Amino acid sequence: MDPLRFYLLAGLIAHKLVWEVMKRRTEASTASRSAGLTFVKMVKIAILVGILGQTLLPDILPLASDAFGLRVAGGFLYTAGLALALTGRIQLGDNWLDIENAAIKRGQRVICNGVYGYVRHPIYAGDMLLLVGLELALNSWLVILAVLLMPVIFRQTIREEHLLRNSLPGYAGYCERTKRFIPFVA
Repeated sequence: MDPLRFYLLAGLIAHKLVWEVMKRRTEASTASRSAGLTFVKMVKIAILVGILGQTLLPDILPLASDAFGLRVAGGFLYTAGLALALTGRIQLGDNWLDIENAAIKRGQRVICNGVYGYVRHPIYAGDMLLLVGLELALNSWLVILAVLLMPVIFRQTIREEHLLRNSLPGYAGYCERTKRFIPFVA
């Protein structure tokens, strides 16, 4: 395995390990299990398995025959996304819930320091950078699928923000002070 693919795979594994370890530390979710939630979990697992497999295979649908610059740029985006997502997850701590379990937890508070002092959704922003960077680093046209996920993530953030604005004291003011994904921009 070439060093870049090993790095990408190691980062994905580290990302998943942080999520699983931190998930085990938090209280069990009170969300009910429905067919919709099970479907979302299955899609998430399928995407993860596909991405992990892709890092182990030769280039799939290569973008360029000489992809050195593309791989370097992708590696930088991937690294920035991984760092942002992991930092956001660690700083969010026990306030985190799976994407499919949008709710307010007992004792939840607005996290507005660290990366959350600049963006409201560093995990989503980081994961999107990670996916786009991964596909570019792998020289894959599948980068288009990563970009097509962005409207889905944007819609999810709108739903979460609506719930938080209506249920979490101080969240509306926090939204006025911070940007959604890109510090000082958007």
